[in-house]
Formats: sequence, C-alpha cells, structure tokens
Amino acid sequence: MSTNVFSARDIKRNWQLVDAKNKTLGRVSTEIATILMGKNKSSFVPYLDQGDFVVVTNAAEVKVTGKKPAQKIYTRHSGFPGGLKQETFAHLQERRPTEIIRHAVKGMLPKTKLGDKMIKKLYIYPGSEHPHKAQVKGEKVSG
Repeated sequence: MSTNVFSARDIKRNWQLVDAKNKTLGRVSTEIATILMGKNKSSFVPYLDQGDFVVVTNAAEVKVTGKKPAQKIYTRHSGFPGGLKQETFAHLQERRPTEIIRHAVKGMLPKTKLGDKMIKKLYIYPGSEHPHKAQVKGEKVSG
C-alpha cells in the first residue's frame, strides 16, 4: 500500500457560483473559504492550492444578525499620522458591498503566499450579473 502524493500538475480547477442573497455573512464566508482552499476535495493537502474559482453574486444583500449593522466597525489606516479611518457595516455595505465579503473571507485563509494566491481566485459582484457565465456553466453551490 502506497501513499498518494499530489503535485501541482494534478490539480483540476472548477468554477463555483455562490449567491449571497439573504445569507449570513459568516456562514457564506466559511463556505467560500472552504472552496478556495480546496478543503471540499478528497485530494486536499495543506501545502498546495487546490481550490476552485469562486464567483459571488448579490454581495450587496448579505445579512448580519443582531445590532451588527450599526455596531460592527471596519478599520483601516493610511500609514500617515491621523490616517485612521473607521466605518460601520451599514455604511461600508452602502459604499463598497464587495469589500465586506472579501474582508471576511481573507481572514479565514492562510496568512502566507498560498493565501495570497487563493484570494485572487475570488470574484465578487454586488448584483446578480457577472461576466463569468461561460466558466461557471450554471453550477450553483447549495447552502
């Protein structure tokens, strides 16, 4: 009995479509992160990026529970003195709804070069329209 060793040439990538409409942010983010890492495949190994491409639609309609729309704060800093900027979930959802999902998913991926490659396979769109119809082929991830 021998152990199977996977290499980069054995990787087969697919395109997955995730509809975030009326889904909870954390639950849809973990679903996306799992697909990007390739943990949903039987051939998963932690040292290779075996994940699929993910297209997220309706990002503007993702939900959070409780008082989080008013209380959840997103922070960024320009690097200059006085460059701290903070905004609530509700304001960021109105201004840049795709960044909410990108921020949540990126926090769930490895903090290495491999994680940088994984996040580049994520395509997020605020509405239901996207330019990847030929690649996705109508496949929809349930959840």
